[in-house]
Amino acid sequence: MLRNSSHQLIYLSAALVIFTILAVSCKKDKLHWQNVEQLESHTTDRLCNILFTDNNNGFIVGGDRFYKASILSTTDGGNTWQYKDMPEAGKCLYGLAKSPWGSIYICGFESKLLHSTDGGNNWIFNQLPNWQPSKDMAFNSDNIGIVIGGASFNYGSLTYIDSACNITRFDTLAFELNDIEMLDGKTGFISGFGAIMKTTDGGYTWDIQDAINDDFMAITALNENELWACGINGSIMHTSNGGLHWEKQRNGNDITISRYRLLDILFKDAMHGYAVGENGIVIYTDDGGNHWMEYDKFTGQALRTIALMPSGDLLVAGDGGALYKLQTK
Repeated sequence: MLRNSSHQLIYLSAALVIFTILAVSCKKDKLHWQNVEQLESHTTDRLCNILFTDNNNGFIVGGDRFYKASILSTTDGGNTWQYKDMPEAGKCLYGLAKSPWGSIYICGFESKLLHSTDGGNNWIFNQLPNWQPSKDMAFNSDNIGIVIGGASFNYGSLTYIDSACNITRFDTLAFELNDIEMLDGKTGFISGFGAIMKTTDGGYTWDIQDAINDDFMAITALNENELWACGINGSIMHTSNGGLHWEKQRNGNDITISRYRLLDILFKDAMHGYAVGENGIVIYTDDGGNHWMEYDKFTGQALRTIALMPSGDLLVAGDGGALYKLQTK
């Protein structure tokens, strides 16, 4: 009887220690917004990506994966938005890019492609013949568009197109690709399922980086040396030397820290950054990513994209037509 009581005491003590560690480690620094303004998106569609092309004009794309393509546009720096349905595409739109010659390109599910040569007043629809699930795109210094995507984690694609939307090259990989950043026409990075890749020749060859153990949904760059990537399991990776080494600033697989499912990341400068994700989460760092704090929630919708407005405020968008302008203290 005494031995059983001793064992119970040991188990209870161990449980108490574990509970204390988890309680302390899960305690979050709570931050408060100076102002949260919900903007009218004129839709309940999922909003996937934001791009400002200058101080006045910008675009948000989204829709329904199988049934609808949606474009929002602004001419006043993101304070008000106009909605346009794109039945020609008819599938969700995911990626946005501005070409070196000033045209705006949008890619979406099943290789739907739109481009505008007049600042978004009119859109030309193209159906790429390979019908790949396209997530994002960017342009290199040869005026070639690189459209990335994939499906089911273990399939990825890179589709290369010219200015007339003709496919010039097509490659496949064994993992899904989510986000691409071309920095100077030659140097670029792609984040994907369990991998980050780098190119120095305009995207014709790619090298795998030493970043693993998450599905890296988004990547952001201040310059060719300073980059961050976030993963769906809550990991945040950082490189300060152009990808020679990536350090894990936040381990999404660590059970002693808060569980986040991150979808996009943005750094304003080398110290101040934000990441957004499912369940309306917004986290913030003021020390380059070593320590992250959580902001008060203003929505339960997944926030899929974050951008810096020309005014310096933050703009976030996501599921259910969620669109918010955020001001920090």
